[in-house]
Amino acid sequence: MNIKTVWAVFFSATGTTEKVVSRVAGVIAGELGVELRTYDFTLPGARENTPTFSASDLVVFGTPVYAGRVPNVLVKYLSSVRGNGALAVPVVLFGNRNFDDALIELRDILESDGFHTVAAAAIVGEHSFSYTLGAGRPDEADMAIADAFAKQVAGKVGTIVDGYTPPPISVTGTPSPYRPHLRPRGRQGNPVDFRSIRPLTNDDCNDCKLCAQLCPMGSISFDNVREYTGICIRCGACVKKCPQQARYYDDPEYLYHKRELEETLTRRAEPELFV
Repeated sequence: MNIKTVWAVFFSATGTTEKVVSRVAGVIAGELGVELRTYDFTLPGARENTPTFSASDLVVFGTPVYAGRVPNVLVKYLSSVRGNGALAVPVVLFGNRNFDDALIELRDILESDGFHTVAAAAIVGEHSFSYTLGAGRPDEADMAIADAFAKQVAGKVGTIVDGYTPPPISVTGTPSPYRPHLRPRGRQGNPVDFRSIRPLTNDDCNDCKLCAQLCPMGSISFDNVREYTGICIRCGACVKKCPQQARYYDDPEYLYHKRELEETLTRRAEPELFV
């Protein structure tokens, strides 16, 4: 197939999705000998526009997994993207637990947008609210798998004849209607709602404003970084990227859920690839 451009397109609050998507797209572009372009829609301003794609593009499209699904705050934006016959490779990053229905959901969104999905991958990244769940991942072993996957994709694309419409890539997951978002449970075993929980800021903060600049929802006040002007999706950007390590959670149920996952998910989850 006559691909002229490979795109790396992603939402990546803590950088793990960006790392994998950029690597996969870069290897594919190198194998095909074509241009590589990037579109990062992590920050609110980037979601005011969408790139224009065409049938001569291949788009590696990545999001993190939140509660087993595509982040619900992204669905409206994702549904506004137009593929115009471009090939697509959906990629999701999950925090050493499971990707549940996130990959099949992202695949379906891209197909509805006019993309043709030809491969897909679920890769492990360090969990957004933990330093031990998937610690340091994607690591060298993960990136080697990503490289091999990208070469497989490039080889597959090279066999697609112009004018042929490939069927949607078959992936693991429950077809729509998808399973509900994972509901965490508190100390008493009852479901708990974390939507109102936000990171706090301690006295180590030097008011550098980086957290406000990095917030994917634009919800941290520039005037007072201890205040929120909108929703918090607990993406980890302000906590993990704070130079002073000044942001933290103190909600006991949230911390219980975090500790429970860290203590029970000690096995090394592995990437799952679909080509």
